[in-house]
Amino acid sequence: MIADSPKLLLIDSYDSFTHNLAALCRQAIPNASINIIKNDDFKIEDLRPFLPYFSAIVIGPGPGSPDIAEDIGVVRDLWKLQDNELLPIFGVCLGLQSLAIEHGAQLRRLGTVKHGLISTVHHLADDLFENVGTVKAVRYHSLHVEVDGLDDIAELAHTVDEENGKVVMAIRHKHRPFWAVQYHPESVCTEGGGVEVVANFWRLAQAWSKEFGRRPAQWQHSPSCVIGKSWPYPSRITPLSSPLERPGVVYAALKRSDVDIVDMCEAFNVSNNSTRFALLESASHPGRYSIIGCLSDSTLQIQFRVGDTYVSLTRDGITTLEGLGSLDIWQWLAKYMQTKSVSGGYPGIPFWGGLIGYLGYELGVHSMHVPLRRDGTNPENKHSDLNLLFVERSVVVDQKAGQTFVQSILPGDRAWVSEIVAKLESLSTTKNTKDSSLYCGKMSIKFPDKEKYIFNICKAKEHLYAGDSYELCLTAQTRISVPSSSASDTRSSTSWERYKRLRKANPAPHSAYLRLHPTTLLSSSPERFVSFSRLPGTVCQLRPIKGTIRKGPFVTRAVAEKALVGNPKEVAENLMIVDLIRHDLHGVVGEDVVVKQFCSLEEYETVWQLVSVIEGKVTGDAALFSGAEDQLGWQVLKESLPPGSMTGAPKKRSVEILQQLEGEERGIYSGVFGYWCVSGAGDWSVTIRSCFKYEEDQDGDRLNAPEEWIIGAGGAITALSDPESEWEEMVTKLQSVLRAFGALSTDSI
Repeated sequence: MIADSPKLLLIDSYDSFTHNLAALCRQAIPNASINIIKNDDFKIEDLRPFLPYFSAIVIGPGPGSPDIAEDIGVVRDLWKLQDNELLPIFGVCLGLQSLAIEHGAQLRRLGTVKHGLISTVHHLADDLFENVGTVKAVRYHSLHVEVDGLDDIAELAHTVDEENGKVVMAIRHKHRPFWAVQYHPESVCTEGGGVEVVANFWRLAQAWSKEFGRRPAQWQHSPSCVIGKSWPYPSRITPLSSPLERPGVVYAALKRSDVDIVDMCEAFNVSNNSTRFALLESASHPGRYSIIGCLSDSTLQIQFRVGDTYVSLTRDGITTLEGLGSLDIWQWLAKYMQTKSVSGGYPGIPFWGGLIGYLGYELGVHSMHVPLRRDGTNPENKHSDLNLLFVERSVVVDQKAGQTFVQSILPGDRAWVSEIVAKLESLSTTKNTKDSSLYCGKMSIKFPDKEKYIFNICKAKEHLYAGDSYELCLTAQTRISVPSSSASDTRSSTSWERYKRLRKANPAPHSAYLRLHPTTLLSSSPERFVSFSRLPGTVCQLRPIKGTIRKGPFVTRAVAEKALVGNPKEVAENLMIVDLIRHDLHGVVGEDVVVKQFCSLEEYETVWQLVSVIEGKVTGDAALFSGAEDQLGWQVLKESLPPGSMTGAPKKRSVEILQQLEGEERGIYSGVFGYWCVSGAGDWSVTIRSCFKYEEDQDGDRLNAPEEWIIGAGGAITALSDPESEWEEMVTKLQSVLRAFGALSTDSI
């Protein structure tokens, strides 16, 4: 007799698609409960006592090679269980390779790597493929196995590549309940060989268990304590013990809609460099909302650097340090925001008040439990890994509706709201179309070393051929030193003038001017990372961009379609990140994750881009967030960093490889910036097409000190990448930001 609620043990080999596979198993196997462990969490002798509690094991994909002990962990021991310990096992990709080589198969490298590419799988419509028709399967592998002539392994399916010839796609053990596929059934683009094949595995597993009288032991407390809770996971955010009274928002709508964002900012004294300033701007289509933080000396600034046991809190010019205690920085901020919840804001705008700022790349790396190399030998990255303002007063411009809202979450703040409405209504509508006046002097620009960058591309490709990654997003930094202006007013902000140049040269839907002393960030980012709606029914949406072509006189939509949608390399890059993001979302919200849009061509101000849209929400059995649902988006943000479009996949191994190749911290670049509203909503964009500087003197009095700016740029390296073309792509991405410095050419690189 088989248990009514089967329990599956899923072995994760540090892949970025594991939760997708868990979701597929739940879809194919009714009422399945799934426990996920890493392949190095247990030695076989420690895991063996818990195997009787499981109905079957699923061995997921992962980077590396099945013949390297560190890459495969406990998996190789599962194929050697004694007859009285046997239970059905289903392997995917690395799982198939491990099953095969443990029974004598030859492991080979593919002549042409297949990462994110789709192949037709040939089968005989039996065994795993019973009642399965045409299979179009997504492949992520550079290694394969040869199984002809083996005593114990039988081939079930294969594909035929023009470049590689016949490649095995599915196998089974002839005498033991082991099955495996080489392709990825959990990929969003696999058709015909996904849920159907996993359901067939479960049918075969049940038949074997019935024949040999295997019945899983009843689940008890002790295995749960050791193995851990089943997926979907419960919330890691603890609601407040008692609900707080939710204050309201004071707001008013501006009666006119023709006031320019630049004029508004300058009315709020943005030109004074000694003050902090926060602008999140939709400077082009398809952006809609722009947010100006109306700051004062009492506005709280929160800073944190990985490795510290405290947060730095600045208010009224005084900085204090508050210990984190048993919390990490994510939990500390979640707890802080739970005390700031409000209601009653205008429902048509996404931001009422809350946190605005940036989260650096290394904060995401640390959250993945990848150690940073901060030993004092590389002091270049002086920036905080997290720098946020708690904004209580703000102006929000809805450019689509032509409305402007002035709002405050401070109790009884109607007098201030009325004052700002009157101030904005009095602004002139005359627009200054002249270029901003900006002293540049003789700049010093240190570009990346081309020979080193191309060398790193070649090293990255070797990692791809070896199976360590499917895609590596390699980057490099350009450093600009600009002499200070000799103008008498040293408090005047040259960074604001640069931002005005940047927004004109490269208008983008996710632009930002964040002067968060001592860091200043200018961004013209085209890419939203994640947005999440307010309660009730929070929906989290991610919009990865992979595939870009600059507009030109002859680059029509049809030309862009052919260059991007019709290019297997571009689509494969996008697909890999879509599958990675699905995994990240599944890990937090459970099963309800859908791809709303895949590789659609979208038109922007200066480029055409391939954009996918993935959404997730908590429903059904996964609705475990109870009173902390307003923290859902924050948890998704944490679990999704660093952005997959800036790392590659699998994410953890790719991040580790990139640390070795790049040899320096990325800092703010390729992290995220945006807001987390007190209503629970949020919107965060990827920090690209951006530059940033560190200014130790917050008073702007260093007359002779040069401005030191950093620009990051790079590209996704795949097995199909041409090093010279990748170098040119990186240089092209630099150009839009360099225009903010009056540098219109990169010919000197």
